[in-house]
Amino acid sequence: MITINQTIPDFELEAFHKGEIKKIKFSDYIGKWLILLFYPADFTFVCPTELREAASFYKQFQKYKAEIISISTDSVYVHKAWHEQSDAIKEIMFPMASDRGGKVSRAFGSYIDEEGISIRATFIIDPDGVLKVLEMHDNDVGRSSSEILRKLQALDFVRKNTGQLCPASWKPGEKAIKTP
Repeated sequence: MITINQTIPDFELEAFHKGEIKKIKFSDYIGKWLILLFYPADFTFVCPTELREAASFYKQFQKYKAEIISISTDSVYVHKAWHEQSDAIKEIMFPMASDRGGKVSRAFGSYIDEEGISIRATFIIDPDGVLKVLEMHDNDVGRSSSEILRKLQALDFVRKNTGQLCPASWKPGEKAIKTP
């Protein structure tokens, strides 16, 4: 399993993005923050609420030179059908990747073997390809895009301000902690 401060492998996945099916590689995003949103399945109940919310925050993430990729074990054709049929999913402008065999989910430790799906998980990777945030929780509870954005803002601040640390619930403009 990939752990914090470890460089992530360069996986290649099929993705549905901007009306097309294409191949993407994690190395395509070197130089940017990369946010991976693993979710259980398309055409479900909680997933469209959180993916719609992520879509509504997308421009804010991009201000920090971040890209989002949502990932499930559904095929790109299921992603495409969902995108065409769901008003919530139509709002998504980021790649929707397919991890059909669960290879990427297994590497990140989010795969549920008995069900063939991923647990709900969020990973933030820095511009050098190093994992900085790993968060997993029960599939019955959606994640918060505002909290993911706050973590990204704190990580970006620390990256740009050597010797500074962010205290609990830190937000841009608030006082940081200087290391001795």
